[in-house]
Amino acid sequence: MEWLVGQGVIGALVLLVAAFVLLVKCADWMVEAAADLARRMRVPPILIGIVIVSIGTTTPELAVSIQAALDGKASIALGNAVGSVIYDDGIALPLVALFSPIVVVIDRIILRSATVFLVIAHVGAYWMCADGTLSRGEGMLLICGFIAYLGYAYWEQRRGRPLMTEEVDFETRPRTWPTILGLLTIGLAGVLVSSHGIVLAAPVIATAAGVSDVIIALVVVALGTSIPEIATCVTAARKSQGSLAVGNILGADILNICWIAGASATVQDLVVPADVIHFMFPAMLIIVFTMLSLMRWGHRFERWKGMVLLVMCCIYIVALFVVNPGALQTDLQVVPPTGEQVWILD
Repeated sequence: MEWLVGQGVIGALVLLVAAFVLLVKCADWMVEAAADLARRMRVPPILIGIVIVSIGTTTPELAVSIQAALDGKASIALGNAVGSVIYDDGIALPLVALFSPIVVVIDRIILRSATVFLVIAHVGAYWMCADGTLSRGEGMLLICGFIAYLGYAYWEQRRGRPLMTEEVDFETRPRTWPTILGLLTIGLAGVLVSSHGIVLAAPVIATAAGVSDVIIALVVVALGTSIPEIATCVTAARKSQGSLAVGNILGADILNICWIAGASATVQDLVVPADVIHFMFPAMLIIVFTMLSLMRWGHRFERWKGMVLLVMCCIYIVALFVVNPGALQTDLQVVPPTGEQVWILD
């Protein structure tokens, strides 16, 4: 892939098209395998989305944040985690409502536990970071909280409704275990490889088009690592597996703060300027609380609710320029979690 990018704009365009084709197909395999896994385990797809799919699709965020922490770029390590929550809720989730042929019904049991945990974890993380530092001990606390949530969510689901009855099947019978695990592995690997190709090609094309370094940084860093979630959500929605997509986003929200930010802090204390903390965390909390409120409203996720979140995300991007222009100064760095060159905010 690096060789294609080295050929200039034409090579980058070829890589971009090929990466998107691979992304769509592999996301398709991963969603089908995840839905079959839910049937085999006799749990709702929303739980599979939270536990399994979200762990896979947040791998790019984890790689970028840990490498940034190792390089002493605390603002990138924490900002990538918080920013991914905003874009997952403000872009990936609205696409579920827009592309799903049916109204997405939200699992009440899973949403209830996820809501409580998301509120505690996100507000708690803000409180931990309010002094400008997320310490190693606080990072370990976040990781332990996520592990505890996984156990609680599974226990509550098995206790409350052991059989999955509400999802629409897109195949008559589930695949065999080897086929399911094989498709999950191949699908996830393809999603990550194709995302890597998109992250490599996008800056080359954007620069050739005359786009500023600031916009390149915002697209590559804030949205680049969220491509797996976006692709998975669109694919799941088109297959009438909206609950799987919603579970992916709920899981990604939890993972980004508890697992990714927490793991980055265990590498070394994350020291971030207070003005950055008090801009990005309130923005994240507003979007997350709005998302949870919309889901609890009738336990259905209609298109108009998706549009509300999309508009809020656009407002956030504008506010990023208007309210906090100092945070938009770019410093061309190399954060190579998978070998790619990335423009990041510093």
